[in-house]
Amino acid sequence: MPYCKCIAIHTTVEKSLRYILDPDKTESLLYTTSINCITDAESACDQMGLVYNQSARDHFDSPPPLEGKGSVKAIHYIQSFSPDDNVTPELAHKIAMTMVRKNFGDDAQAVIATHVDKDHLHSHIIICSYSLSGQKYYANKESLRQFRQNSDGVCKAFGIEIHPNLEGKGRSVDHYEWEQRKKGTSWKEQIRQIIKELIGSVNSLDELLQALEERDYEVKRGKYISIKAPGQERFVRTKTLGEEYTEESLNTRILYKDIGAGSTPMQDEPSQLRAAYVAVIGDIRILAEQRKKVPRKRIITAEYSADNDLDVYKLSAQLSVINKNNISSIGELEGQVSRRKDFYDKQRGEINDLIEEHNRLVSLWEQVQEFYELSKKDELSDTDKLRKAVCKQAMERNDILNSADVDTLRRNLNSLSKRISGMKESLGKCRQQYEVYSDIRDTYYKISKGDYLSNLVEEECKRREQTKKKLKR
Repeated sequence: MPYCKCIAIHTTVEKSLRYILDPDKTESLLYTTSINCITDAESACDQMGLVYNQSARDHFDSPPPLEGKGSVKAIHYIQSFSPDDNVTPELAHKIAMTMVRKNFGDDAQAVIATHVDKDHLHSHIIICSYSLSGQKYYANKESLRQFRQNSDGVCKAFGIEIHPNLEGKGRSVDHYEWEQRKKGTSWKEQIRQIIKELIGSVNSLDELLQALEERDYEVKRGKYISIKAPGQERFVRTKTLGEEYTEESLNTRILYKDIGAGSTPMQDEPSQLRAAYVAVIGDIRILAEQRKKVPRKRIITAEYSADNDLDVYKLSAQLSVINKNNISSIGELEGQVSRRKDFYDKQRGEINDLIEEHNRLVSLWEQVQEFYELSKKDELSDTDKLRKAVCKQAMERNDILNSADVDTLRRNLNSLSKRISGMKESLGKCRQQYEVYSDIRDTYYKISKGDYLSNLVEEECKRREQTKKKLKR
């Protein structure tokens, strides 16, 4: 029987579509289909955006909020079969297509891709969170329960046996466990390797966790982040994978992955801010060399040393930012944080206005295309005549009177699309800069209060106490 799960997508719809529409995973896109949209990541994303914008009180391309995840733009379902089910790729894909009709109706926008690159076949279904008729789909426990029930029913109809103790629960047999045992790979090492593989391509911890879920890993978000590999019986907390996998360490590795550290020399003029950083980096290096602090690695595959310590790296990266921007005081640092926040908020307002104008022009362009299509017909029904009149009215109101005006509309739409794309990239960089400067500010306050070193020493003491207790058991 298939294992079913769902993932809410807040900001990475196109990225998720590109992942499931990977030619290497789908026999050169042989096992891919779309419903009410085009089977192409960019086109499907654009078309889902149009439907979403008609029904939601939000914009599909709206920037992420400074806090929280924002609204759900699409929902990603995964239906995974065990090798014991003896399901062919054709049948798995047919079941997935049937599931969309059964679970969401005929007016859902969906992209379906069946991956055949693993021993277990699994189908990915990404649907827009609104249907063509404006119905909202939800990603919660109840909707997943309903999806699993429908999955059981569809699979029964296709002759796939459902274990009586597992009906409606969507629990899969542990087909991954056999694969990992054959490779001699431990669950923890498997999770470490996938995180290492993904961390360079994500921009936030939420993106990392979503990427893990898309690859069939289960994630629990609570006081601690817990992950379960496909086929694994129990969740493991990331902090038990090693100090470099705690939530704080993962955030640091993601935030500073593109910044670098120690590449900029100190400025000639000393400052209290720089002096504080230089002093604490020196002290932490000593603690690292004497093994008096928690050994968090920056580079996982290298031996641990002061040069490969994540805390040293983080502070060095922050000092590099301070030097590159010639920040000499905490007042200047606060100013940088404030200016970047103001710039980010302003950019968000501007891009939202541009997206609204873009959506208006897209709608107008569609009406222009429809007008010319209807004009080619020899006979029109009363409905078609009404649609043509509505389209003509929209064109006249926007001064589109001839083919030259149509060409101008097309150029304006393309130009606006490129401008929005550039601003979205700029907005992402601005957000990262804001987070970096905020992190530097918060770190400096810990350094200036003397909390930074004392916290590291206290953390190591606690770690050693826990180790002793485990050895006594």
